[in-house]
Amino acid sequence: MELIPGLPDDLARECLSRVSCEEVSSVGSICRGWKAEIESPAFLSQRRSAGQSQVLVVLAQARPNPSERPGSPKQMLPPVCLLSVYEPLTGRWTDLQPPPGCTNGLPRFCRLAAVGMELVVVGGLDPVTWDASAAVYIYSFLSGKWRRGNDMPACGRIFFGCASDGESTLFVAGGHDTDKNALRSALAYDVRGDRWVPVPDMAIERDECRVAFRGGEFVVVSGYTTDAQGKFERSVEAFDVATWSWRLLEENILDNHTSPRTCVEGGPGDDSLYALRKSAGDVAALRGSAWRSVANLPVEVTSRNNVLRWCDKLMVFGWGSEGRPEDAVFVLDLCSSSWTKMEVPEGYSGAVMEGCVLEI
Repeated sequence: MELIPGLPDDLARECLSRVSCEEVSSVGSICRGWKAEIESPAFLSQRRSAGQSQVLVVLAQARPNPSERPGSPKQMLPPVCLLSVYEPLTGRWTDLQPPPGCTNGLPRFCRLAAVGMELVVVGGLDPVTWDASAAVYIYSFLSGKWRRGNDMPACGRIFFGCASDGESTLFVAGGHDTDKNALRSALAYDVRGDRWVPVPDMAIERDECRVAFRGGEFVVVSGYTTDAQGKFERSVEAFDVATWSWRLLEENILDNHTSPRTCVEGGPGDDSLYALRKSAGDVAALRGSAWRSVANLPVEVTSRNNVLRWCDKLMVFGWGSEGRPEDAVFVLDLCSSSWTKMEVPEGYSGAVMEGCVLEI
């Protein structure tokens, strides 16, 4: 059966590849042939080749509690964690509805990762009980629907590092358990197979570490041990998926003032690790074993909260001089080393707790 009556399938695929990302989920509901086409691994490749793929920045943000009614006395209700989507191409900001059952928002301190054209939300703290959550929620931008994944294997893991290879696998490392013991353990999650796989332990415990996917390896940056809470390690370990083994990448990779939360991997063809260095007041790139300054940080960014990357851009979320997060959102063009201040709409000005970037 032809994808589009009267057209060769190659030309029909070209037409489908040009559908806007807002309409992709609707296209998949029209017929089985179109649904199979947009769900195939080749669909994103064809959109990229046609120059039609679109970057989406997904953020978990603190938002005012919806139970607070305008004009009513202050109830001092805690903010809730909700998802926002920013489209760099159009400058548009939209809400992404929370998963079914998350009436009080997402688990606090959950982690986000992009796997293919799906968003994975994993772990965090239950916003009502404050118990560690093992829940996994997966949102498909192709179908516009959420589904539950298998829970993360139990140990009450929280404040772990999380990253994806972008294609099929999510990687979790470190964090701490319910007794506040820092963890050496790691896990891999096959999103399509909905299956968790144990990974060999790291050399040391790494609570509040950062994980990035770089050069075919999952790189675990910094973190601290149980006996040295808050004193971040300067070392980095790398897990090679091909050999299923760890190696010490660098012993003293970070200075004492660089938070692992402000580290992010480079893009395709760029094996650099980028970091916001507090001591130098700049963005630096690690290539090999040497850091190179890329650009000075804007003076408006008095503290750094998070950093994301897409293509040749870095998006920095911080706090302004008056403690307002919306005053300190900037995008760095890595080609020109120039900054652009983001104008964030009022409804999306909450502090960014977590974020990831995917391509549709």
